[in-house]
Amino acid sequence: MLKPIAAAVGAGLVVAGLAIAAPQKDTYKLNANLKARFEVPKAQGVPTGATGLFTGTVVELEDDRARLTWRLTYSNLSGRAAAAHIHAGKLGKAGGVLVALCGPCRTGQRGSASISHAQLRTIRAGAAYVNLHTAKNAAGEIRGQVKASEQSGSNPDPAPPSDPEPAPTPYPPYP
Repeated sequence: MLKPIAAAVGAGLVVAGLAIAAPQKDTYKLNANLKARFEVPKAQGVPTGATGLFTGTVVELEDDRARLTWRLTYSNLSGRAAAAHIHAGKLGKAGGVLVALCGPCRTGQRGSASISHAQLRTIRAGAAYVNLHTAKNAAGEIRGQVKASEQSGSNPDPAPPSDPEPAPTPYPPYP
């Protein structure tokens, strides 16, 4: 009777061990504060207070792809947002489109896209920005550099316990 129980416990430990050893998907939070003063080339005739916020989450997949989900809000543009993109480009430099977000866009819009690990590396390296395009500023009206941070709990490293186990209580000596 003990053999079936021992076999079940052993199988459970193997399954638990495999679950622990399974690769965790890395997850990143993205954030960009969009302002006219960051746009390159400089935008013209942008109303005071034109701002935006891009937030997103990227989950790495195992097939050289990653899943990006995002939200974009903005206000006080010179006109309707014709399009928004994530571009490759360091601070102060214009670059090509990495990911098309929306077009036309509306504030509060959400979306998702599949991106490559190479695109994710560019974003994580701080070499990407989000900008919104309008008819008046077709090259871009507001822009913000994307900041990426690894989300806690993704691919965790084992941490030492915060409270070490207490030392065993010694038995009293034999008389």
